[in-house]
This record gives sequence, C-alpha cells and structure tokens, in this order.
Amino acid sequence: MDVFSKILIANRGEIACRIIRTARRMGIKTVAVYSEADARALHVRMADEAVPIGAAPAAQSYLVADRIVAAAKESGADAVHPGFGFLSENAGFAERLEAAGIVFIGPKPKAIAAMGDKIESKRIAQKAGVSTVPGHTGVVPDVAAALRIAAEVGYPVMIKASAGGGGKGMRIARNEAETREGFTLARSEAKSSFGDDRVFIERYIEQPRHIEIQVLGDGHGNIVHLGERECSIQRRHQKVIEEAPSPFLDAKTRAAMGAQAVALARAVDYQSAGTVEFIVDGKRNFYFLEMNTRLQVEHPVTEYVTGLDLVEQMIRIAAGERLAFGQKDVKLEGWAIEARIYAEDPMRNFLPSTGRLVRYRAPAESDHVRVDSGVFEGGEISMFYDPMIAKLVAGGATRAEAIARMRDALDAFYVRGISHNIPFLASVLGHPRFVEGRLSTAFIADEYPDGLRPRPLTDCERLHVLAVAGALQERETARRGGISGRVRPAGRGEPTSWIIRTGGEAYRAELQPLPEGCRVALWEQGKKRDCDVAHGWKPGDPLFRGLVGGEPVCVQVDRHGIGWRLSHMGIQAEVQVLSPRTAELARRMPEKAPPDLSRFLLSPMPGLLLRLAVAEGDSVKAGEELAVVEAMKMENVLRAERDGVIKTIHAEAGESLAVDQPILEFE
Repeated sequence: MDVFSKILIANRGEIACRIIRTARRMGIKTVAVYSEADARALHVRMADEAVPIGAAPAAQSYLVADRIVAAAKESGADAVHPGFGFLSENAGFAERLEAAGIVFIGPKPKAIAAMGDKIESKRIAQKAGVSTVPGHTGVVPDVAAALRIAAEVGYPVMIKASAGGGGKGMRIARNEAETREGFTLARSEAKSSFGDDRVFIERYIEQPRHIEIQVLGDGHGNIVHLGERECSIQRRHQKVIEEAPSPFLDAKTRAAMGAQAVALARAVDYQSAGTVEFIVDGKRNFYFLEMNTRLQVEHPVTEYVTGLDLVEQMIRIAAGERLAFGQKDVKLEGWAIEARIYAEDPMRNFLPSTGRLVRYRAPAESDHVRVDSGVFEGGEISMFYDPMIAKLVAGGATRAEAIARMRDALDAFYVRGISHNIPFLASVLGHPRFVEGRLSTAFIADEYPDGLRPRPLTDCERLHVLAVAGALQERETARRGGISGRVRPAGRGEPTSWIIRTGGEAYRAELQPLPEGCRVALWEQGKKRDCDVAHGWKPGDPLFRGLVGGEPVCVQVDRHGIGWRLSHMGIQAEVQVLSPRTAELARRMPEKAPPDLSRFLLSPMPGLLLRLAVAEGDSVKAGEELAVVEAMKMENVLRAERDGVIKTIHAEAGESLAVDQPILEFE
C-alpha cells in the first residue's frame, strides 16, 4: 500500500525535525508551519516547504486549528503529523482534518476524546479491567467540594486538570490549606493551558514510580505493546530522564501491565502509537494514570530497545497498513536512557532561561548515541515555548553501559549563551540511588531539594581538575613561547613551576612537556604525585579530550578571568594556574563583597508578572504570597522570606520581567 506523498508537521522544535528525518528516509516530502518567532527555526530550514501561521504566542499560531488546516490545504499535504503537545491530542482538530479530506497521523477522534478526558478515561479503564487509583472521578466544582472530597479520599491527594498533561494543572495537597491553594492554582493553570478548568481529585501514592507502556494499534484490529519505559526522574511532574526497560519490573509485572495497556487500547479501538501511563508502588502494584494518545517525548528509548521507528509506524498505520509484526515478534534488547536538555538554571532551582545559543556543539552521534534537537548555534530559546533544547539518548547492552555512555555524551554536550541543566543531568546519572535503580517520582525533590549545589570534589575529581588545568597551562605556555619577536624566547622541555588554585586551596605543580601531552607533578601535603596527561587540546577548543593517568576524560573548558572554568561529570571547578610570584600577589588581593539585595524581591526568571498580592505600605509575614510570575506556561508563586513592610512597588501586573528585575522593595 502506498504511503503519503506529502506530510505537514503541525509542530516545531526537535519533534518537528525528528519527524522530518523519518519522512525524508521514507521518500515523503514535508511541510513545516511556523510562527513569527520561528521564522529562522531549524525545522523550517529542514522541511521541503514552510507556511507561516501567525504570531509568536502558541495561542495565536500553533494552537489555531483553522490555520493549520488552511496550511495543509494550501500546501497540498495528504496528511498531518501533530507531534506532541499543541494540537496532538485535540479531537476537534483531528475531526477538522478528516472533514477536509486530510489524514490525521494519530488515533481516531473518538479515542482521543475518550482518553483525553482524565475522568472519562478512568471510567473506561475501570470497565476494561485496568487497575485504577482510588479517588473521585467527578468534576470538583468549588473549593468547598474539594475540601470535602479530599477528606473522603484521604490525604495526601492529587488535584489534577481533567484535560491536563505535561505536569500542567497538577497540585499535591497534604492538608486543607494546600487543598485550597492547590485547587485554585490547578484550575487557573488548566484554564490558561488547555482552555478547560475542570479538575478532579485522587489519592496521591507516596514514593511511586512512573512506568508507562508503549502500544501500537492498526486499523485492522491488531494491537501490541512494546514494553515499558521508566519515567520516574521528574521535576514538578515534568519528566527529566527516562529509560527502557525499567530496572524495577520483573517479567510477570511487565506482562500484566502490557496486557492491561492493550486491553485499554482495544476498548477505544486505538489506531496509532499511544502510551498508557501507570504509577507503581514499592510492591509492584500498578495503577492506571492516563493514556497519552500521541507520540511521547521519550519514544527514542523504546526505538532503541525494539529497533522500530515509531514515527514510521504511525505513518504506515495512518495510511491503512497492517502492523507487520505481532506481539510474539516484539523483542526487547539492550538498554537505553534519554536525558532532556532544558534551558534552565539548576543552580537557581531550575528557573527557565531564554536567549541566544552563543555556542552549541552536540556530541557525535553513533549507533549508541542519538541527539534529537531543533536548535542550532546562533538560534534563540524563546520565552513563548517549552524550554527544551534537545533530547540526548544513549544505549548499551546493559544499564551500566548505557549510563556510562550517557555521562560521556553529556560531558561532550557544549552549550553556552543560556543556562542549561547538563551539569544536573550528569550529577543525577552519577548519583548512587540512580545507579542502583532506587527511583521514585520524588527522587529529585528528595536528593536535590534546592536544585544543584556545589559540592567538594572527590580525590579523583580533584586530580583530574588539577592535571587538566596543568595540561592547559603547559599548552598555552608553549604557544606563547612560539610567538616570534619575543625579547626572551621561552624554552620548551624543562619543567616549569606553577601554583594551581581551586576551591580555596593552592597546590604546587611542575609541568614538563611530553611528546603527546605533559607530565603534571603535584605536591599535596608535602607528597609529590606524578600524573601523565595525553591530549591534543589547542587553545580556544571548548572541549579537552585526553587521558589523565591512562583514564579517558572529556572536560569542558571556558576562560574565566585569568583562569578557567572546567566542567566534567556534573562538577564545575574554577581554576587558576599562576606563577609563584603572581600567586603570592594574588593572595594579598582583597575580596570584593557582593551588593546587598536582601531588601528586594527579584524576578527569579524572565516571564510575565501575572499578579501582585501586595501594595505599598502593606505588612507581610514570612511565607505570604507576594506575586505570581508566569514563565514557560507555568505559574510561579513568589513568597516573603521574612516579615516586613512593603516600601516600593517596582513593577506592575501584566509587565514582562527580565531575570533579577526588581518587583518590589522592603523597608
């Protein structure tokens, strides 16, 4: 059966680029759509043709079904692939396309509608024999009802938007006060994100794991599952790291979850790729959470362990083809991990970051390393859309091998110009709990309650930092020595003495050139330690690759004042390599104290000042709400850290804020 000749992709960013790659391999032409903010975006450059659809805000472009349908008609596209997010789970959009004679590459509208409503989907799941979480499946009309239902269900509870997804419109409440606030915020977020403020309440299972089953169904009654993905590493209900398979499931539980996922898909005559999400407790009891009637962000890990291209499968199913395999043919081999590279600052509690990608160098792709990205060097990370920069996928025969390859790839992922979470991802992947597979959706909240914080270097890490810094200095000294016209040419070959300063400590070092690097001799507590460093680094290279004491390392190198900032395996170290005389003079320099900003409430991120809860002259208590800033489609409540009186209001509701912009000032 012939597939389509031209597909329009109703999305942007990395998923649009990813769909274009598969379509190109299948010989299908592609049409991109773009907002004003995305006129120079990578997906626009990659597609065979592109159609503008409106202003930068998604509500005026990517979420306007009429404009997408018009673009499909204008371009002559046979079908539309929605990617994920935006209109991907909008039954009305699928119906509009169907009425226009354009194929929607996804499930039928009836299945989307049934599973897109969390209340209705839970009822269908119960009828299909799928395990569900205890709770109240009806719409909660007001705060009074929310308090009564929460008491009946039993704390803690989860207040969830019925039309929600992606962590939007979700709040955990452990008491009446949190129920009042959570109900209001969940409804507000749901209204702004989905145009639907209905919420429901269910029991919140403590320390759960989030494990999901990938399903595929065709239009001929064939439905299979492709195993599970562990998605427990989450922050604010947003997945951060996913893997396939799960380190927790046994064969019996996997088979039972797969069977229930298929039963649910069959109950709604599911035709496409879809995901049934479960929460799993410590005894491997599992409960239905929701069904996502679209491609998942984390689908590449399933592709790695199954060898299937899920986008290709969706296209072929939409074209009317039968699945070319049955359940018994699905074989899971190896292990894969995906890490989401976000534009956010883990040192400031993951506040979103926007701006230009001054430098962007992704790790080299191979059979075991994959990069799905929709950005390029010089491009912009916009405040209008999700802050994802790329998805990094690494795999291997075992989980340990996949983790090792992922950590190496993260070290080689060089991004500058905006804040990003690469150091945090590297830290998580090296955390003992993660390595042991002791995961839960509370992992990040438990282990990183204040985001990523600097920690003391281990002996091995300190050795790597000192040795690499010494090698950098030796190479720069050699370069300067080769400059013609010097009054006193520098010799090369004899050891030179230096002082290496990092972390408040100073270490005496001797650097001796070697044919393929240098020997770094270090004195620690009076003891000498030699370390050979083999490398091909040249001044200006952002990555240092080499062998330190025979061990391979990849270190990111940035100039920082008169020294360097070195990043490796989730740690950052500021290092200076000075002559003994310069080190002595530097030791005598006074330190400049930072300005006192404790009287100001500063915007922690670029965003919109949604509302102010105080006025000049108001007295506030610690913990009281001061303002709400909306950024990256999330509402962030800013609270008073201490008792005080408001002296001056510096910003008004509705104003766009820059990071660290003063909002108000205390007396």
